[in-house]
This record gives sequence, structure tokens and C-alpha cells, in this order.
Amino acid sequence: MSNKQKEEEFYNKLRVQLEESTTWPSAYLYKFIVKTEVDKIKAIEDIFNHSGAVIKTTESKRGTYTSVSVNVVMKDPDEVISKYIEVSRKIEGVISL
Repeated sequence: MSNKQKEEEFYNKLRVQLEESTTWPSAYLYKFIVKTEVDKIKAIEDIFNHSGAVIKTTESKRGTYTSVSVNVVMKDPDEVISKYIEVSRKIEGVISL
């Protein structure tokens, strides 16, 4: 199975879980981990800019990595997934939780 197929399967499963567990529109909490680099953190903030998101960053104990939590109201599971895809394509080395 290719990486693209695995990604599609993952997002399809996530879509079903979100549809079954949530009434939309709803608040959604994204969590990302990136190396502590200003441009990577700013890139995540820019993706959610003008969406009313509340963004919180927390550096790891050694300062090597930063956790970025984004709490934002999304209209449906497809919008949630599109943001995950946008972040993963624009920011190298990001980990989505």
C-alpha cells in the first residue's frame, strides 16, 4: 500500500469518526509538534489566521520542539481534514496528533 493510499485511508477513517461523534459545526482541537523554529510555528499560525482560532504554544523542556494547540470552530469533518492536509503539505517535519 502506497503512502498516498495510507493517507487516504487514515483521513476516511477520521471523517467517519468525526461524523459519528460530533454535531457540526463544532469546536475542534488540533495538536501539532514541530521543531522550535519561528518560521514553522508562524506557518501553522498563518494557516489558521482569520478563523477565530485560539492558538497556544508550549516549548519542550529542552526547547528543541514546540507543541502548537489550535482550538477553532470548524463547519464539518471535511474542513477539519483539509486543515490537516494543508499543514502537512506546507510544514516539513510536522507531527499531527
